[in-house]
Amino acid sequence: MRVWIVFLLCLAGHAMAAPAEEEPALEELVTEEPAEEVEVGANPVQVEVGEFDEAIEVVEDAAENPCLSYRCKKGKVCEVDESNTPMCVCQDPSTCPAAEGEFEHVCGNDNKTYDSSCHFFATKCALEGTKKGHKLHLDYIGSCKFIEPCQDNELKEFPLRMRDWLKNVLVTLYERDEDNNLLTEKQKLRVKKIYENEKRLQAGEHSLDLLARDFQKNYNMYIFPVHWQFGQLDQHPVDGYLTHSELAPLRAPLIPMEHCTTRFFEECDADQDKYIALEEWAACFGIKEQDVDKDLVI
Repeated sequence: MRVWIVFLLCLAGHAMAAPAEEEPALEELVTEEPAEEVEVGANPVQVEVGEFDEAIEVVEDAAENPCLSYRCKKGKVCEVDESNTPMCVCQDPSTCPAAEGEFEHVCGNDNKTYDSSCHFFATKCALEGTKKGHKLHLDYIGSCKFIEPCQDNELKEFPLRMRDWLKNVLVTLYERDEDNNLLTEKQKLRVKKIYENEKRLQAGEHSLDLLARDFQKNYNMYIFPVHWQFGQLDQHPVDGYLTHSELAPLRAPLIPMEHCTTRFFEECDADQDKYIALEEWAACFGIKEQDVDKDLVI
């Protein structure tokens, strides 16, 4: 558990959201793919990976080269035409920085390991307009490996751990938020009630039975953490629904360690409309319908 808390907090000092862009619906992992992958590393409950930042060519004099302030999505870089007008073009994968080690590798849903996210997105950009490019997306962080099928009993265990992680992450953010840049004042007030509650289950390695009993006994402590995570993911755009792209920052680092991640999020889409609504998200984590509150995700 301690490793997971550190793992999930590595982005606590970073911006909570990336620039908003239009995003497609939650897609099937193999047959469908969003127009653009959301940057992994954009909220506290995910891995910090700087290589997922949008590829932007930096120049020193904005007056001479407008690319200094021109942003391109991942996989593209800025160039100027003959009239000095900036435009985004696909980055040549060979221009990506060499990977410093296997920890920079990422796995695509084509079951191919890419040296880094830069190499992946540059390759994806080169395939724009093709069927292969439309289907290709980043599956998870790390080299491709065999992911065991998620059994029914394992699927029921996943939200037990996930709820506990979210609660502990919020408590840790609250403890470290000296500069008031990790949580809003309203969020801090809500977490404070959890933090000061003597009945709170402390972070640690707990049995599934204990996690289940604590959820039943201290149910109210888990309502806000579940809503909070939904709000952290619902950014592109903020519309009360999660797409496959919006889930990517959370699922990509989880998959190598939690093999039920993909199936869990797929089954959260109860009506199979390829969007996960707040009500569906809450239900996946055992939050009662009457306790779903859109104000808690703000």
